[in-house]
Amino acid sequence: MKRLSYILILLLSISCTTKEADPIKLNSDGCDFCKMKIADGKFGAELITIKGRIYKFDDMHCMINYHKENLTTNIQSFYIHDFNQNNVLIPAENAFYVKGGEISSPMRGNIIAVKTEEEAKKIALKYNANPISWSEIIK
Repeated sequence: MKRLSYILILLLSISCTTKEADPIKLNSDGCDFCKMKIADGKFGAELITIKGRIYKFDDMHCMINYHKENLTTNIQSFYIHDFNQNNVLIPAENAFYVKGGEISSPMRGNIIAVKTEEEAKKIALKYNANPISWSEIIK
């Protein structure tokens, strides 16, 4: 009986492990909000639920709208494409953002995410955009 208990505990701990971002297959994966194919590796996004279900989006705007419409879904993590690296997802909470100006994203969210504050400042100047925080975006 003890052996069965140990096996069950082991199986439960394996099934509850943290899930990492799954690379988006450009021109193949569809957006879980607007159903369009994800084609641009600079603006895609992804969220992962506590249960490990992965939802993919063609724009941060779609991910935020999906999240707002599904508030009972328990989210483990949010990921966003790094604008400076094609099809590379980074944790949304750690990214730096700029919005507006001359930025044009697939679903008109018009937000660019990058890894560093320095990169964000350069992009803000280039696109005449303004910094915005993750907490402002997600609310």
